[in-house]
Amino acid sequence: MDRDRFVRLAALAFGLVLLSFLIRGTTRLVVGYETAVLLSAPVLFAAAALLVALVVRGLLDLTGVRPLEE
Repeated sequence: MDRDRFVRLAALAFGLVLLSFLIRGTTRLVVGYETAVLLSAPVLFAAAALLVALVVRGLLDLTGVRPLEE
């Protein structure tokens, strides 16, 4: 994985977080709060999983175990 792809994935994770809040806010206008949370949760969990993977990958690069540039 190169640094450009790492940055693109970080931007994607940020976009997924924003999309989750957008889904929650717009669906709350139509349905109840619990349903809105239920609909936005998968997107938020995907963003969280991506962020965790990026943090682990960044820590591996920081410690020198596996550099980003290969």
